[in-house]
Amino acid sequence: MKKVKITAMRKARYDDLIEKYENPIEHACDIEEGSVFIANGWERPEGFCVSAWESMSPFVMTLAHGGEDLYDGWMKNRRSAMISCNDGFRPVSFYIEALDEDADC
Repeated sequence: MKKVKITAMRKARYDDLIEKYENPIEHACDIEEGSVFIANGWERPEGFCVSAWESMSPFVMTLAHGGEDLYDGWMKNRRSAMISCNDGFRPVSFYIEALDEDADC
């Protein structure tokens, strides 16, 4: 099993949807573009958003276990995927890629 690098590539914010539908919240997503996390195999990195992890964990598990070429040629790097979290108000797009480094099992 391999380690998987997770990089926050882009963070969107839909103020019109927030204003219309979201109740005020004290703590919104604090992941910044360019943030990097390393998953040890398919384990969620410490401090990583649980909701975002739920969206991407099947892809991380597949890549960590040597899977590649997801969706028949979708990605230029066969050992990667671009996955967004499920926050409809502030979605973050993550580039996930299998590393050559073995996970600490």
